Amino acid sequence: MLLAGDVGGTKTDVAIYAFERGPRQPLVEATFASAEYPSLETMVLHFLEQTGLQIDQAIFGVAGAVVNGQAQGTNLPWLMQESQLQQVLGLQAVRLINDLEAIASAVPYLKDEDRHTINTGVPVPHGTIAIIAPGTGLGEAFLGWDGTHYRAYPSEGGHADFAPSRPVEIGLLKYLMDQFGHVSVERVCSGKGIPNIYAYLRESGRLDEPDWLRDQLAAADDPTPIIVNTALTRPAESALCVATLDTFVSILGAEAGNLALKVLATGGVYLGGGIPLRILHSFEQPRFLDAFRSKGRLEHLMRDMPIHIITNPKVGLMGAAYRGMDLWG
Repeated sequence: MLLAGDVGGTKTDVAIYAFERGPRQPLVEATFASAEYPSLETMVLHFLEQTGLQIDQAIFGVAGAVVNGQAQGTNLPWLMQESQLQQVLGLQAVRLINDLEAIASAVPYLKDEDRHTINTGVPVPHGTIAIIAPGTGLGEAFLGWDGTHYRAYPSEGGHADFAPSRPVEIGLLKYLMDQFGHVSVERVCSGKGIPNIYAYLRESGRLDEPDWLRDQLAAADDPTPIIVNTALTRPAESALCVATLDTFVSILGAEAGNLALKVLATGGVYLGGGIPLRILHSFEQPRFLDAFRSKGRLEHLMRDMPIHIITNPKVGLMGAAYRGMDLWG
């Protein structure tokens, strides 16, 4: 019996699997509000008490770097340690992996209904696969073929330097450097980054902010959904929101292309995270693909790379289960 979890700053998905049933058929599954628990151990103990099931191993995908079996939650005050979890939960083994490593672990097993293709391309058998996932933050990972199967590798590429590729993005970089000093790509290519783009375009005087929108944003705890939803559903009423989303999509396309070049993703590129699902219609426009392919002398290589959006909302949980069954199956 395997417990798998997808640990996020807002919510945590957990499920228990029997090895013979596989990662697509959990015996029991639940979602918890992460902030309501003082630790991952407390949450898992609560879950196990509810189910009454006994587990042998556990694996958790967590947002943040996992080093020597330990991870500090990016958006949670949780210090997670494999040894501590194993002791408190009384298990044979516990493994912590990066959340993008978990998503990557599911990619080789995705079905057609789990993805939406935006560029068919010409996939190279056993070619490297890149994964980029803009959600609250920006995660990046990749899959490499080891001779028998794909192996997932995490990264913290979302915290690498933002590389502007258009005049408006150069202005955005300068604007954010005055605030943050170092500007990572996550500052402009994530749920946290969208308000930064919006603020720059507004304060640069390029576009006006309607009074009704200003009032909504002032009252909101999180401005990102308002900006995105306005761009998608009321485009004629706020050119500022439309420009913000267009800029975001261009930056995402360019960064996806950067990652694809760095790992030579001839096997394809997969977009995960919550944002691509919410703005699926935006990928029907040429903006993303133009930015992805705009790599000078290697544009021909970029055109052949397949690009897919992951549409399965439980891919992180499923990937953690696949990784656990690979480890202990």
